[in-house]
Order: sequence, then structure tokens, then C-alpha cells
Amino acid sequence: METYQFEAAILAAIEASPVPFAIFQYLDGRVVTVAVTDGFRALFGFETPEETCRLTEEDLFRGSHPEDAARIADASRRFAAEDGALDVVYRAKDPGGDGFMVIHAIGARFRPAPDVRLGVIWYTREGSYSPEPGREESDLSRALSQMLREGGIVRYNRYDSLTGLPSMTWFFELAELGRRRLREAGRTPAILFFDLGGMKAFNRTNGFSGGDQLLRAFGQALADRFGRDSCSRFGQDHFAVLADAAWAGGAAEDIFRAARTLNGGRTLPVRAGVYVDRDPEVALSAACDRAKLACDAKRNSRFSVCAYFDQRMLEAAVRRQYIIDNLDRALEQRWIQVWYQPIIRASSGRVCDEEALARWQDPELGLLSPADFIPILEDAGLIHRLDLYVVDRVLEKLRQQREAGLDLVPVSVNLSRADFDACDMVEELRRRVDEAGFRRSMLNIELTESAIGSDFAYMKEQIDRFRLQGFRVWMDDFGSGNSSLDVLQNIQLDLVKLDMRFIRQFDRTERSRIILTELMRMAAGLGLDTVAEGVEREEQLKFLQEIGCGRIQGYYFCRPIPEEEIRLRYRDSRQIGFEDPAQAEYYASLGRINLYDLSAVANDESYRHYFDTVPMAILEADLETFTLLRCNRAYREFMEEVFGILYMGSPIPYAGIMGMPGDSFILAIRDCGETGERTVYDEALPDGAVIHALLRRVSINPVTKKSAVAVAVLTVS
Repeated sequence: METYQFEAAILAAIEASPVPFAIFQYLDGRVVTVAVTDGFRALFGFETPEETCRLTEEDLFRGSHPEDAARIADASRRFAAEDGALDVVYRAKDPGGDGFMVIHAIGARFRPAPDVRLGVIWYTREGSYSPEPGREESDLSRALSQMLREGGIVRYNRYDSLTGLPSMTWFFELAELGRRRLREAGRTPAILFFDLGGMKAFNRTNGFSGGDQLLRAFGQALADRFGRDSCSRFGQDHFAVLADAAWAGGAAEDIFRAARTLNGGRTLPVRAGVYVDRDPEVALSAACDRAKLACDAKRNSRFSVCAYFDQRMLEAAVRRQYIIDNLDRALEQRWIQVWYQPIIRASSGRVCDEEALARWQDPELGLLSPADFIPILEDAGLIHRLDLYVVDRVLEKLRQQREAGLDLVPVSVNLSRADFDACDMVEELRRRVDEAGFRRSMLNIELTESAIGSDFAYMKEQIDRFRLQGFRVWMDDFGSGNSSLDVLQNIQLDLVKLDMRFIRQFDRTERSRIILTELMRMAAGLGLDTVAEGVEREEQLKFLQEIGCGRIQGYYFCRPIPEEEIRLRYRDSRQIGFEDPAQAEYYASLGRINLYDLSAVANDESYRHYFDTVPMAILEADLETFTLLRCNRAYREFMEEVFGILYMGSPIPYAGIMGMPGDSFILAIRDCGETGERTVYDEALPDGAVIHALLRRVSINPVTKKSAVAVAVLTVS
């Protein structure tokens, strides 16, 4: 249907009228402005008829007071879509000043042709609106002011002021009637709950006005698909809808498609939850809660997605509330325990660090793993209380070890991104460590890659603060997301913990070994230490040692255990043993050497190539004995084939090998350790072949004074 056109003379007479009124047409579900008068334009401050028509079509009551917008929008929609009259009082911006004027709008319907419905609305200015009592006002303005002062309009307003959708309270009344009608018709009602993903970030980028514009557009999309009285905005970016269960899923997909083009393309993915309301005994508010539970089950999705409620979600919700309600009690009564998992120095086999991990031993639910309660506490904004509690328990343990005369190694604690929103976490940790009398380097800070990438600039600032205060910062789950390289390029860290998936895929494909090898090379080039998590087998351990992984963590050595079990292990002499702090850097330098990378010992640009078959090893030597500490598979095979023997693990006196094959080779290693000079050594074999090997001293143990010498067999000619 075309927009109705008045005859030119009639249109000119209408537009010239000093009486403020406008004529509208309800056309294909939208309101079209047909004509406006000079009086209308003067009253509301419009310049031209064309501008007036365009702006009123975008917003019929443009410039109205925010508290009145939803009420008059609903009245105008009913007037446009149904036969009847309009009689509404509202406040509108005064074009002649900064305040509001009181407008009384009266409308009537007429049909200039059988298939044409037009509406005319007359506007009367009743005076200026003032929220302050005592000023001179018209009777209508005074009455309106009194209503507002008493909260009448706000209290009885049934519509959301931003979107014009029914408020949550009014929706409950409308939906209760609606689901009753559906059941009487033999159909099953359903509640849909919608949530826009990433609204906070959208507001930061586009401003709150941009966010409000998106919410209005989304609310209109819901109204277009389900009908305005079947929808509600519950608050923020949360919306609820009553629908027929038979087509609820398809309707959600329609909303997903519509959302992709909302707001000029500046939009967000939509998460939807559906509760099929088969049980009449379930209250409508509970039905909405269940739809929200289904929606929240997909909270981490980056794409539009729909989920249906099932009973497990309700059980999870009950469990979630139990954890939130009992956190204080769990901390006070120490239901939450701190367990420790050792981190082993790859080159020495000693414990060089420990990781503190929370375990909740609940009297009703039993033992809870971190995955059972940490995400819940993060969502509830309570995680900082748990993390500070863990820090306090760690410092208490270190104090007890110090008093018992035991060696101490640093302990790493895991922090959440949400911690930094709740308090000044850097200052909280600094104060606690200083009051306990420990060096700040005794507490390592672990942050996941996702936590750092969630607010990059802010988290970079916090990491820099930690490091300036003397704490070491580790990145956990390195390689699990998309921001790993960006983080390493822009943030200075001390160590990266490789995501456990790399180790789990160790046997599945050769690619995982290549990736691990190159990650070690990159970390070494950036001056970063490394930890590999999830190591469970000797084969994994040996490979990680060969490629220069500095530290190892996993069940191969020890699972996470409570503090009491650590003490029992010491009593029974079953402990792995802490490394001597004085030798820590020595063994760290040995562990970083990649036995598949010749440049690690060549220290020269001409050798910076990747040789995956070069026999390489690290030996420890003094003037009396030598020990083979580490070697790659190629070295083992080379020694056994050429010399028929492989010295491994235990110190061997030089006197015991004199006259045996390879004795001069071993003595060359001794001399290299003594002089510190890099040497290319040649040794002739009985069959006439010549071994060409590169020897380099890489470090000296400050306690034992033994030298570590790296060996690479370049060629056999």
C-alpha cells in the first residue's frame, strides 16, 4: 500500500495552519507521517516540513521526557494499530529553553478511503513543567508535577523506559494470561530468555548511548517477531519472551538472523535459553529463572546459540547457591584447604617451586575440585576472598618450614582477572608478604592467558607493578588461546607454563613434538623460563629434558597433596627434596639448553641452524671425575655404536677409563671445563674415521665448583 497523498491545495492548507497538529498513517506495521502544520513545527522547534516528517517517523514523540517515553509510546502504538482515540499528557523538551513543557495530546481516527486509516493528533501546550513545588504552573502541569512527586507515574508505569517493552512486573501479569490461553488451546507455552554477549565491552567501545541504541533495536526485533505484549526487558541486556513451545527454537533462530543486521551492523551475538513450560504448577517467575539458567549455560559462547533447560541445570543452580552461601563458613572453618604440587627442575630432578591449589572439603558435598567452585566465585565477584585466603595459607606454610629449618622454594599462586576488580591485588600481596618477612620473589604470580587478554592494557599495568615490586609473574595455559604471541610481544613475563594439551597430544602426532621444540626455542630467545604441565610418563620427561624445558610438573613426580602429606613424606624419607637455592641458577642454565639446537652450544651465528640428528649431551666435570647428565637419543646411539659404551648418571673417575675407547675425548671435556675455552675437537678412531666435536663450558656450579660442558658431535668423516 502506498503512503496516502492529500491533494496539493488541501496539503498546503494543512501545513499553513497555526494549530499544532499532525496526521499519521499506519502502514505495513509502521507509522508514516503524512502532514504536519506550521503550528506543530513551531511548538516543537522543527525547521522544515520534510525534516519534521522524517524525525517524527523515526520517533513519534521525539524529545519526550525519559520517564514518559515508554508510556506514551505504548499509547501511540495502540492508537496506530487499533481503532480508538488517544488522550495522553507528557513532558517534552522546550525548544525555547533548557527545561520541559507539559503537552496534552488528543488523537482521533478517520478513513479518507475504505482501505486507508489515518490518525490526527492535536497538541496543546499546558505550560512549563517544573519538578520544584511553588512555581506558577497550569492546573494540568501542577497535577502532573504532583503525580511525579508522589511517584505515581513511576510507580504505575508498566513499560520499560528504554525499549517500551512491558516491565518485568507487567510481563508476569501478561504472560500468566498468555500461557493460560495457550494451554486452553491445547498448546504448550515456553519462556525464552535472551542475553547479548559482550555488552560491557560494547559500551566501552560505543558509549552507553550506543549501547542503549542497540538495546532499543533488539527490543524492537523481539516485538516484531513475538508481539510487544509477549516480550519484556528484565534489565541490562536481559530479555524474556512468552512463545508457543512448538516454534520457540525456530523463533530464536529468527532473532539470531535479525540480530546480525541490527543497529547498522554494530551488534552482538545473542544467547538464548528455552524453558518448555509443561508443568502448570511451576510459577512464571520460576519458569523465567529456568530459561535464564539455560541461557547462562552458554555464557562463554562467542556465537549466537540456543540451549534448552534440563534438570541438571537446576541442580547446578542449587549447588551454585550453596557454594556462594557457604563461602564465609568454608574459609572460617577451613573446609577450603591448600594443596601443593611440586614443580621439578628438569636438570637436577629436585623441587624448585610449588604450586598452591585450592580444594574444598565440604561436609555435605564432599571434596570439590577448583573447577567446581572457582568459576562460581568468579561470576559472583567473590574470588578475591578465596585467592587472598590461599596466599595467607601459603605464607603460613612457608613460616612453619622456616621454623623447622627446612629449605624453602618459591610457591606460585593463581590469580583471577576478577581479583583486580575487587581490590588492589598488587598492594594486598605486597603487604602480606612483607608482614610475613619473606622476599617477594618467594611468591610467584600465575595468570592465565585468557585473564591477561581480557583487558590487555589494564592487565599489562598490573603485571608491570608486580614485577617492579619484586614478584615473578608466570603466564599459565600458554598456547590455549589466540593472544599468546601478542602477550609475549607486549608484556614482560618471567615464565610461561605450556598448556597441558600439548603434552596430552604428545603421542598422537609428530606435530606436537615439533611445536613443543619450537616453543622452547622461542622462550629461550625471549629469556623466558618454561614449565610443562601434565607430564605422566618417562618418555615425555626425557623429550622435554632434551628440548630444554626448564621445569616439569605432573603426576609422573607427584599429584597435588595436602600439607600434612608433605610432612609425612619428609618423616618417611619419601620426599623428592628441595633444590639448594645456591645451585638453582646453575641447574637452570643447564636445563635451558636445547639438545636439538646446535646454536645452544655454538653461541655463534654460523651454527644457528636446526639439526635434529646432531648428537648432543651435557657432562659435568672436575679434575677427578665426570658425569653424563643429559643427552639426546642421537648421542646415546652414537656412543654405543662408536665406543660400545655409554656413561650415564653416576660420577666416573678418569683413572677408570684410561686406555678405553674414547678416553682422550673425555679428557678433552675435562680440559674444556677447566679452561672455559670453546674447542672443536678431533679424535681419530681405529678404523681411520675422525670425530669432529664442538665442546663448550656452559656453567660452573657455585657450590661443588664442577663445570658443565655441552658437547655436539658435528661430523664423523
